[in-house]
Amino acid sequence: MISDSLDSMLRARAAAEGLLDAAYDVVDSPIGPLLLAATPRGLCRISFRHDPEETLEELAREHGPRVLRSTEPLLGAKRELDAYFDGKRRTFDLPLDSRRDGFTGRVLEELARVPYGETVSYGELARRAGNPGAARAVGMTMNRNRIPIVLPCHRVVGANGKLVGYAGGLDVKERLLRLEGALL
Repeated sequence: MISDSLDSMLRARAAAEGLLDAAYDVVDSPIGPLLLAATPRGLCRISFRHDPEETLEELAREHGPRVLRSTEPLLGAKRELDAYFDGKRRTFDLPLDSRRDGFTGRVLEELARVPYGETVSYGELARRAGNPGAARAVGMTMNRNRIPIVLPCHRVVGANGKLVGYAGGLDVKERLLRLEGALL
């Protein structure tokens, strides 16, 4: 049996030597536990799921079979998320591995430009991404956003300004928008 300290050392070394396809960890946050994952290219996942097994299977399918719990590659993401939740950070400076292109990639690029404390409708985001009639496609992109909070899909609202759909639940979406001052 491997000791915890040896196990931690081996995981850190595997991450440092680039032997992982993806590293993950589960962190506590004011909105509940979050599963974070990163590839050598950058942060690739923030998941609200309480059972990480399905997320880990997805990571292995998308990035490769060497997925291991390792905190070291995620320290920057943890620090930036902590600062965000403490109200000390309004933007993220993390390298991201979103692996999206075409219209979906343009939507995510425009989503990243939505300022802290502001909201945008699905239709407006579609227009900004170059396809004004694609509000439903924007909704699907938000539904499949692998890096919520950092790619702030919580800032996307219905045409009437109402909160609709969010992977973390509408209560989490509301809490994030209140944190940012977008809701009174």
